[in-house]
Amino acid sequence: MAKTTAKKTMAKRTAKRYWLRWLISWGILASSAVCLAAQEVEPNAPTLRVDVNLVLLNVAVTDNHGNYVTGLRPSDFAISEDGIAQKIATFGEGNGPQLPVEVAQQQDGKPQQVGTTGGANVFILFDTSNYMYRGFALAQDAIAEFVRSFDSSERLAFYAYSRDLYRGSVLTADRTQVLRGVRSTVAGDDPALYNALLLTLKDAGRYAGRKVVVVFSNGPDRASMVAPEDIGELAQSEGIPIYVVSTHEAKLDPASETVFRRLSAATGGEAYLARSWRDQQKAFASIRRDVGHLYSLSYYPQANPNHGWRTIKVKLVGEAAKKYHIRTRSGYRPKPTRFVEEVNPAQ
Repeated sequence: MAKTTAKKTMAKRTAKRYWLRWLISWGILASSAVCLAAQEVEPNAPTLRVDVNLVLLNVAVTDNHGNYVTGLRPSDFAISEDGIAQKIATFGEGNGPQLPVEVAQQQDGKPQQVGTTGGANVFILFDTSNYMYRGFALAQDAIAEFVRSFDSSERLAFYAYSRDLYRGSVLTADRTQVLRGVRSTVAGDDPALYNALLLTLKDAGRYAGRKVVVVFSNGPDRASMVAPEDIGELAQSEGIPIYVVSTHEAKLDPASETVFRRLSAATGGEAYLARSWRDQQKAFASIRRDVGHLYSLSYYPQANPNHGWRTIKVKLVGEAAKKYHIRTRSGYRPKPTRFVEEVNPAQ
């Protein structure tokens, strides 16, 4: 009987992981830039469009004391994918606009304001499970202060989770709407953090530009059907850093603490163990500073025969390489090329 139960459990886990990898592979949860494929076509023949991934990187650069380094240029960075050198397509710093690299490298250091805005889309995910009965109001206060700390260039969304996901506020620049969502939450059922993260990443993937997910969690996950490893891979493939603020209860659950640290490190975010209300405030303030100091780099991948996991390495060059440190995601899994039939304008 025990062997039969174990086999059934293993089969369920395999099926869940296959399901999520299928979603990742076919881009149901992915965002990408779309460009036209140059092809020889006969008159009146359909034109085919090809999806091409634009890989977006959020990069934190710090000195030996942990201070953020500003004023770097595209020429200070070198990117490789599976050892293949890449050409930077766009570049931005902090909340400034993300610019075509040719513009960002102008000699006067004051590029014209063109390109997409640099403000991040911040998705806040709050644990309202039955593990949050103690300190619930204080956690709400810390999140509310975090929301108020952002300037007008960022847009925020507020979600809460226990067994189910509650979308308290869609992505918006209206802080009042977000704060209303924070104050409307109540403590509830068993926590299903990774299920909630899956849905949050799916929502975030629908928006262009920089995106980050900030999780406030009390630690354990008791009800999810999704493995944290798959969530980490999806977040990396989407280019979305995950920041985790966890209460002191997570220390009683070493497995959760380990997962949080691995998940944040792999995606380019950070994890904080906040043992008190003041620690929670400090953690959110640190995340706010980090989001405001990230460099945004993007590139169109050079020809690469690897259709599986691709490893990304970002390095500093010249004098910067000797003094500073980099934090960013470690790779991604490209979705397969898809062809979409389009009416030929010649018809």
